[in-house]
Amino acid sequence: MIDVLDELKWRGLLANSTDEDALAAHLEAGPVTFYVGFDPTAPSLHMGNLVQLMVARALQRAGHLPLLIVGGSTGMIGDPKATGERVLNPKETVAAWVARIERQVARFLDFTGLNAARIVNNLDWTGPMPVLDFLREIGKHFPVNRMLARDVVRQRLEEGISYTEFSYVLLQSLDYLELHRSYGCTLQFGGSDQWGNITAGVELIRRADGARVHAMATPLLTKADGTKFGKTETGTIWLDPAMTSPYAFHQYFLNTEDEKVMEYLKVFTERSREEIEELAAATRDRPQLRLAQRALADDVTALVHSPAERDSAVAAASALFGGADLAGLPEDVLASVVAELDGPELRVDVEYPPVAEVLERSGVVPSKGAARRAIAEGGAYLNNVRVTDPERRLEPGDLLHGRYLITRRGKHTVGAATVSRAGSGASDGRQSVPRATQERAAGLT
Repeated sequence: MIDVLDELKWRGLLANSTDEDALAAHLEAGPVTFYVGFDPTAPSLHMGNLVQLMVARALQRAGHLPLLIVGGSTGMIGDPKATGERVLNPKETVAAWVARIERQVARFLDFTGLNAARIVNNLDWTGPMPVLDFLREIGKHFPVNRMLARDVVRQRLEEGISYTEFSYVLLQSLDYLELHRSYGCTLQFGGSDQWGNITAGVELIRRADGARVHAMATPLLTKADGTKFGKTETGTIWLDPAMTSPYAFHQYFLNTEDEKVMEYLKVFTERSREEIEELAAATRDRPQLRLAQRALADDVTALVHSPAERDSAVAAASALFGGADLAGLPEDVLASVVAELDGPELRVDVEYPPVAEVLERSGVVPSKGAARRAIAEGGAYLNNVRVTDPERRLEPGDLLHGRYLITRRGKHTVGAATVSRAGSGASDGRQSVPRATQERAAGLT
């Protein structure tokens, strides 16, 4: 057994634990059966969940046995938020999300061999349990005064908290008790925001069975400005490619702040300490190459999606600035690029619009006059081909895959648009100027 606790500490993945010496000895004596849970409160896991999956992978590599709970019951309740009651999703919706998330988590661990991972659903043991048995066997071990002292409960007392959310901690604690009894599970971990729930499970096992078990928690990752990691102006970074495209996913990590990139490399890649230290030195020597950001984006995209999707994302970023053939990009990749650039929908009636108008509408220039000047100066491009005639109109042959356009001003500012024929059902509802991507954002400086 390798010293996995030291590795987790070096990677910045250990924020809290029960008795650390006892936990270290327990892991060293292994193999240990551990669990981590994922509530289906959305149709996909997100970047915060990936932190837990990386810990699970590290523990499994060290020879320990993973149990992954997808919370069919806890997902119907939801952990209390600091403000406002959660909306309870329909049972059918939660069941569909459970199935999707089970498929997602299965990508990250090994389900063969002596320490094969196992996925379980807590609805299997919570659903059949009569409410009287739940209250007698589980509820009696939870003093109300301690439950009222929990931070999230105290914050909600004035505005009100339902008994449904108040009881969530009992359900999560029951999970640990059930897994301890059925599988010999002796370690639970999760995010540090779950520490109260996690330690409640430890205490329940001590009270109910007189057994000693362990727990640990990962830190909550933030950006350099203190805001939540995995969030952007346009929303959450999801692990499902249908919700966050591999291109957008790769771009998110490519744009990692210099102050945070080494921290994220330790968390989200499985590069060794020596590799990361060498990469840190190379990045300090040649910061303009953004070597650490490239390594981070490449590794995480390959892990979450696939090496092929990573290669497509890299090719798409290169093609935006003339480093590869735009026409050679698959349609789905090009569509994700256009979506990430927030390209407007341009409706064509009889006559295609002037290229100058397309440049303006796609956001690479502020006005049609500026577009004509850029063309006259030789600095305007359509699909990486220089435009030389200020009066030139768009033509059907300009459309990539019959509908997409990539515009560029100079070397560094790129925009996009989607073209549709009038009456096709497309809507040109965008009134604001879309954002244009600078070359740094594509990691090409």
